Amino acid sequence: MKKYFKFIVAGIIALLFIGTFVFLWAKSRPQAVEYDEFTPTVRDIRKTTVVTGKIEPRNEVNVKPQISGIITQLMKEAGQTVQAGEIIAKIKVIPDMGQLSSAQARVRLAGVNIKQTKIDYLREKALFDKGLVSADEYDKIRQSYRQSQEEVRAASDNLEVVRDGVSRSNANTSSTLIRSTISGLVLNVPVKVGNTVILSNTFNDGTTIATVANMNDLIFRGNIDETEVGSLVTGMPMKITIGALQDEKLEASLEYISPKAVESNGANQFELKAAVRGVDGNRIRSGYSANAEIVLAQANHVLSVPESAIEFQGNATYVYVVKVVGKNKTYERRRVVTGLSDGINIEIKSGITLKDKIRGPKKVADTPDNSEDKQ
Repeated sequence: MKKYFKFIVAGIIALLFIGTFVFLWAKSRPQAVEYDEFTPTVRDIRKTTVVTGKIEPRNEVNVKPQISGIITQLMKEAGQTVQAGEIIAKIKVIPDMGQLSSAQARVRLAGVNIKQTKIDYLREKALFDKGLVSADEYDKIRQSYRQSQEEVRAASDNLEVVRDGVSRSNANTSSTLIRSTISGLVLNVPVKVGNTVILSNTFNDGTTIATVANMNDLIFRGNIDETEVGSLVTGMPMKITIGALQDEKLEASLEYISPKAVESNGANQFELKAAVRGVDGNRIRSGYSANAEIVLAQANHVLSVPESAIEFQGNATYVYVVKVVGKNKTYERRRVVTGLSDGINIEIKSGITLKDKIRGPKKVADTPDNSEDKQ
């Protein structure tokens, strides 16, 4: 029994030794390298850049009061359309006590003056009718009386303006009626009835009653990096994609590139503006985030291959053309002249034809680790 056991152990050891040798021999054998292969195609290649920004109206106006006071009535609210000259709000004036007292005193003084000039005028007129005074003296007295009448009206109007903000003679152009300066859409009404508002002066910008803009004349405003701004010229077409309206693309034309950069997050950015065409003012809102796609360069109907098939060596570029000899596959290294690239495909100006087949990168065999990563 012991004799058989020794033979069994020896056999197992021999099998392990032979198996190990076969395994190492198999691992040491060179494995065939497989490559992806591509056929050149004719396509349009475009080099583009995407600029982030927002949509805003070209003209956005803040309507401010011409006098200080309290809002008594609001005629419009955000979202409504308004025409130039249309009333947005009404203001009640809070008179200054010093100005009010001065205006009242002026009215009283004008009343005293007109009483005396009227007496002088009637006396002079009676004498003139009898031929006792000259026409020259009569005209002077009559002119003084008319000036007194005008002063009474002016003093009364001034008192009404100081006290009420409007007089009977200029009710249609009253500064208590806040009117829109342009036609468009009311974007915002930041005040409420009862709010105190002040006019614009040297020390204060004034209270904004409403913000009005023409939503049919919109622009795209964004920033582009300094590495790409050199490829832009005014008039270049752009495609605008609005984040809130993914299915809608708008056409735009570049009309302004800032001559000065602004530093943002350590990079120099240049502001640009583009006029948006085909705008539907009812759907697009001011401040929408948007992306603008700009075509920096374009080549139409050119021969191209995937850029991964190109070998770069200094200033030269090469490809490997597939050659089949019998059952063996070989590759011929051939120099090519490249052109425009979009990051995926690259233009081939010369060196290969549509009939050639180009070697690509090595094929990577799936391993258990790779399978787990894919999952």
